[in-house]
Amino acid sequence: MSAKNKTPLWLGVLAWACAIVLFFPIFWVAITAFKTEHQAYVPSLIFWPTLESFHEVLARSNYMDFVTNSLIVSLGSTILALVIAVPAAYSMAFFPTAKTQKLLLWMLSTKMMPAVGVLIPIYLLAKNSGLLDTVTGLTIIYTLINLPIAVWMAFTYFNDVPKEILEAARIDGANAWQEMIYLLLPTSMPGLVSTGLLLIILSWNEAFWSINLTSVSGAPLTVFIASYSNPEGLFWAKLSAASLLAIAPIMVLGWLAQKQLVRGLTFGAVK
Repeated sequence: MSAKNKTPLWLGVLAWACAIVLFFPIFWVAITAFKTEHQAYVPSLIFWPTLESFHEVLARSNYMDFVTNSLIVSLGSTILALVIAVPAAYSMAFFPTAKTQKLLLWMLSTKMMPAVGVLIPIYLLAKNSGLLDTVTGLTIIYTLINLPIAVWMAFTYFNDVPKEILEAARIDGANAWQEMIYLLLPTSMPGLVSTGLLLIILSWNEAFWSINLTSVSGAPLTVFIASYSNPEGLFWAKLSAASLLAIAPIMVLGWLAQKQLVRGLTFGAVK
């Protein structure tokens, strides 16, 4: 390897330092989950591990009900967001108007608005429509809050597709539906898959809306975790055990799909 292509030592050290800082909270939650409540209040790496907190957490509530709700909401909102975002991004990428860029910026600006600012109207809408504390209501909310991200990412991937491919298809008589199904989707599949994975992760980890709009029937794992914080105080060991049970599935998904995520998020970066 030539000297100019060698990674500087300080850059490697910085990368490892950032990785350790980001991973440490997960590591601390993991070891705290295997402590008793008394041990959890003592910041020590030396302790006798126990499954007591896991037994109490699983005995107190039906963990699989929360997992099922999280799966339904995450997958449902992701599929629904992509079904809406793909045609919208297609029209903006290949049939842009003078208002297209402003529309994209407006959609992105909605992500910058504090969620608490629209909590009351959203709560009243959910209550009056019978969607409060339901999986359906939460799926609709997650779809709406993740839709700007889905549209932006799909638009970016579609924008990187050579226009000559679609022009050739139109000369051969292909309509818009055939262009999308047979040309655009296969060409942009790595990017769309990474978009879907990202939306699943965002939906799985969303806590604000689930805590405020659900309690029992439609509650996902984020509500399951929040239930271990009450006026009597925090039960650190049980809270850590509940958190570990909640984040384990999405962490496994992230590890298994990391190559696909990186490939999709960098799709079109190098021509």
